[in-house]
Amino acid sequence: MTGSPVRRAGRRFDLIAFDWDGTLFDSTGLITRCIQNACRDLGVRVPSDEQASYVIGLGLRDALMHAAPDVPAERYPELGNAYRKHYFASQHEVLLFDGTLQMLQALKARNHLLAVATGKSRRGLDEALSTTTLHGVFDATRTADETASKPDPRMLHELMAELGTSAQRSLMIGDTTHDLQLAANAGMPAVAVSFGAHGHESFAAFEPLYVAHSTHELRDWLARHG
Repeated sequence: MTGSPVRRAGRRFDLIAFDWDGTLFDSTGLITRCIQNACRDLGVRVPSDEQASYVIGLGLRDALMHAAPDVPAERYPELGNAYRKHYFASQHEVLLFDGTLQMLQALKARNHLLAVATGKSRRGLDEALSTTTLHGVFDATRTADETASKPDPRMLHELMAELGTSAQRSLMIGDTTHDLQLAANAGMPAVAVSFGAHGHESFAAFEPLYVAHSTHELRDWLARHG
């Protein structure tokens, strides 16, 4: 999709880009367990819940390098395969946060362009979209295995170029400091949510426009200020 988006009077943002895990999809606990189980499979040190959840949002290789720094580099493909085995076996157990679909539908009705900027793989995102009735809701998506991992701003630059928007008319929404740093690196304002992987006390340094403590709070803020 190219060209200038339709603008509506009183609307601040043409494009709203969402992180996926921990922002739209209630998957933080699952990802944490899968990282830990993958480490157990390889017989290496198992990261704590805090260590494993901190890396959510990064591309898989970057995430595993941070969560399991003692693993030799040549074993990261093996560790990644173990993670994927556990994740795809259990992903059906988690769902969108309550109210997410209604929030996205309301944004579409206001003619916002919607995108996903995620550390997931393309396969992982496509499978999640196909199982959560969201196919076709998003105008564009980017995953870490097809562009640079967060917080490199390339995925947001690519989304803005594809959809014909500027950083000033775009908004990034995420649950981690990786998402907020991504937005800052792209020159884009951001909103944080506190119900995902990172605690809200870590967000202040990035000066998000707002911190939402539930999807319903996020929907209300976007209706007033988006």
